[in-house]
Amino acid sequence: MPSANPNPTPNHLTRRRRRIACGPIMAVVLALASSAGAVALQPGTPRAQKQKHEIRHVIDQLEEAWRQAMLHSNTAAMEKLLADDYLAITASGRLQTKDQALASMRAGKTHFTTLDVSDRKVRFYGTTALVTSLAEVRGTTDDGELSGSYRYTRVYARDAQGAWKAVSFEASRIREPGEHDEQK
Repeated sequence: MPSANPNPTPNHLTRRRRRIACGPIMAVVLALASSAGAVALQPGTPRAQKQKHEIRHVIDQLEEAWRQAMLHSNTAAMEKLLADDYLAITASGRLQTKDQALASMRAGKTHFTTLDVSDRKVRFYGTTALVTSLAEVRGTTDDGELSGSYRYTRVYARDAQGAWKAVSFEASRIREPGEHDEQK
């Protein structure tokens, strides 16, 4: 019958040392990863659903802040909502930067008296949120009088500080059946 060797072989010592050394290292790595939010949430889990609901609430608040800023020509609020590289495609097809949008609002060229939003849908793609809505509007823009029903898309992206900013906007007028474009 073989006797137990009271002195472990170097191979046994090496395995034992690895297990002892890895335990605390793994604990530190897991603690750092979870505290930094590096552990990905699995889609469909209650925690992931709660987080998505919370972000949806933030986007809804930003959409309402945008609506209020437009109705009250609040350029300070609008400046906070728009990313520095914001680019819009207006209902007339013109491109408009953040600076141009704010200048138009300051000059009184963009002013809304009615801005009723409905049929909002929000979809998420990582750190990007895509919002589509229906808006009943009445007001003025750089292009002149504006009224009617419009579909719009607004894209939000989360910046390096974790804040959501509008990076893109596009509006399209909904034409009534039988209505023709007035331009020839």
